[in-house]
Amino acid sequence: MPEPNPRLISLLRSAENILIFTGAGISTASGIPDFRGPHGIWKTRRPVDYHDFMSSQEARVESWDFKLEAWEKVRSAQPSSTHEAIVTLEHAGKLLSVITQNIDGLHSKAGTSPEKLIEIHGTNAEIECQTCGERSKPERHFEYFVKTRQPPICHCGGYLKSATISFGQNLVKEDLDRAMNLATRTDLVVALGSTLGVYPAASLPLIATEREVPYVIINQGSTEHDQHPSVTLRLEGTVDDLFAPACIKACKF
Repeated sequence: MPEPNPRLISLLRSAENILIFTGAGISTASGIPDFRGPHGIWKTRRPVDYHDFMSSQEARVESWDFKLEAWEKVRSAQPSSTHEAIVTLEHAGKLLSVITQNIDGLHSKAGTSPEKLIEIHGTNAEIECQTCGERSKPERHFEYFVKTRQPPICHCGGYLKSATISFGQNLVKEDLDRAMNLATRTDLVVALGSTLGVYPAASLPLIATEREVPYVIINQGSTEHDQHPSVTLRLEGTVDDLFAPACIKACKF
């Protein structure tokens, strides 16, 4: 493994309020496939639109089928060295917040504090009623679906869906507002494992750069921000190889 990038170490070491923005690329080492890569989920699966989910029994069955398949992977997955390195930043008092596009719950499993974490696209760890908003754990709902092949219904009569943001569904306003506020308070923003192509989430690192805050991108493959003039450091490769070792070195004084 190559030596950690000295400029990255320096940026991490000098920052006091680091904003980490993460995408699917930080979880592939944990056995969870990404969405848009060469072997990504959307190569073989059609995402279920939120409006279709709400209007079509067939779409709801398709959605629950997909989530059942994903749940089997997610519940056995363990955090990667990048998830753990981010926790190291928090313990060193350097972490402002983690804004993640991921729905796998691995930041929480690694030990990132709830108050430091914004799951901007929701989480697979809970099921949410689309009428009353009540949340519950997924296990019994998946058991019901496996037995009956019928999408579960809430006690209020509303449709139950994973607490994730589907295509065509609005982000949670409180989460987006909080993320935008944090982007104005950071002194270093680091995007990890994201193609930075899904908006409005991908606009959050750019909000920080309006104050000329250093912006680091680490990803295996191109991103939509690669040519943005605000990018301070762009590293090509896996986040486990490039970010995690640099993070550990930066936190050693």
